[in-house]
Amino acid sequence: QTFLGTPYVTKTLEIGKSESLVINLHGMDCTTYVENVLAFSTLLVEDKMNFDSFASVLENIRYKDGELDGYASRLHYFSEWIANNEKKELLEDVTEEIGGIEIKKDINFMSTHRDLYPFLQDEENFKKIKASENYLNHKSICILPQNQIEANENQIKNGDIIALTTSITGLDITHTGIAIREKDGRIHLLHASSSGKVEISELPLVEYLKKIKKNTGIMVARPL
Repeated sequence: QTFLGTPYVTKTLEIGKSESLVINLHGMDCTTYVENVLAFSTLLVEDKMNFDSFASVLENIRYKDGELDGYASRLHYFSEWIANNEKKELLEDVTEEIGGIEIKKDINFMSTHRDLYPFLQDEENFKKIKASENYLNHKSICILPQNQIEANENQIKNGDIIALTTSITGLDITHTGIAIREKDGRIHLLHASSSGKVEISELPLVEYLKKIKKNTGIMVARPL
């Protein structure tokens, strides 16, 4: 909650001519907000509160197997972000245990919307992103459907990472944030909102999602 009111900045990481570890605590998009919070919580557990440790933990969270190796090494698709950070034992995908169902979906939004991603003008980056998409297309993901969230809301914990799934062709996740149980006893979303800043959703998560066009449900990841 330290970041409440911090400005929302779109495409926070799309800067410079080559991929670098961007650290920005003054403006965040939904993913970098979650990454920063997870990094700080990891540092608190390890009692390593210095900048070099923060940078190292952030790189580990943001990139495939923890290694920055160009644009395509970034975990662009959030379902892969969850899976890879589960492999690193930073979190656990608990979607299935709270009532989620397995689905398969073709993931290809980046390669089919190449013009939206300046770094994909580079042919090598494009090939590597296509390879990542092909890998994802052989995996299934587990989602808690929108109409099942209310019945299972009591199993979502304060601090769980919430990822919003979508029916948009080629895309897995459109938004992410952190579950927070408010005074009304309901789970709300603490997130960097595209409306302009880090905030807590006025509506409980269940009602909030019903207002989002093409939302199909959520994935839930629990930091370890």
